[in-house]
Amino acid sequence: MTASVTLIAGPTASGKSAFALDLARERDAVIVNADSQQLYADLRILSARPSAEDEARAEHRLYGVADAVDAWSVGRWARAVAPLIEELRGQGRPALIVGGTGLYFTALTKGIADIPDVPVSAREAAQEAYDFLGEDALRARLAERDARAAGAIAAGDRQRLTRAWAVLETTGRPLSDWQAETRPLLAPDTYDRLVIEPDRSVLYDRCDRRVGLMVEQGALDEVRALMRRRLDPELPAMKAVGVRDFAAHLKGKVTLEEAMDAVRQATRNYAKRQLTWFRNQTPEWPRAAP
Repeated sequence: MTASVTLIAGPTASGKSAFALDLARERDAVIVNADSQQLYADLRILSARPSAEDEARAEHRLYGVADAVDAWSVGRWARAVAPLIEELRGQGRPALIVGGTGLYFTALTKGIADIPDVPVSAREAAQEAYDFLGEDALRARLAERDARAAGAIAAGDRQRLTRAWAVLETTGRPLSDWQAETRPLLAPDTYDRLVIEPDRSVLYDRCDRRVGLMVEQGALDEVRALMRRRLDPELPAMKAVGVRDFAAHLKGKVTLEEAMDAVRQATRNYAKRQLTWFRNQTPEWPRAAP
């Protein structure tokens, strides 16, 4: 690995953060977050964000920079990471871009639409339109102005339908037009790449052990703090693995062990989806199994 930018991808609990930390110390590199859950300040424990001790051992960027009320999209992350990469290049410092969110790596290597941020008011208006009109009527209205987006969104996918409507209303331009304009953030042959991919049984065991560690570290307090804010359950932070199941325990609906079992299963399922995504989308990337 000799390029100024190194992409280190992998599923949750794969050991990619530890691998990146060792590499960062060896190369005096900056670790840059490419994990959608680790963006949120409210999810340090549930997202297994690097500890304060690890952050002191090497410089970390784009970790814990968002509030749970914010809905960061791939485009917003791309707009944050692009100038950061250029800044580090200007300083002559290597960047290790580390995470498990596949679409972030797609933005880096293949490109993604640079859609402007949609304000909360527009997202809320789109949700209200969905509730008032119903899915079919809102889809029909969308189809009048953005037939490609309306046709590509699966039945029952409220999130994508309301997002397409909110983008259209905010920008005056169809979402499909924005999506047609894609360019990679990184030029070919300017970066190294690696997928951290342990044996599946090893990975699942790590997922299970991680849940117990999270509870010991205060995951319930983290969820309790989110519950007190009464945030929209559709926000990305509120959909993080563990939030729903630990909230159910805090509401007295399930025991702690039942909640932990559910989180263990959800974590394994999440890791499996990530493994599948990286195997399908990055088959040519080198693999490592720490």
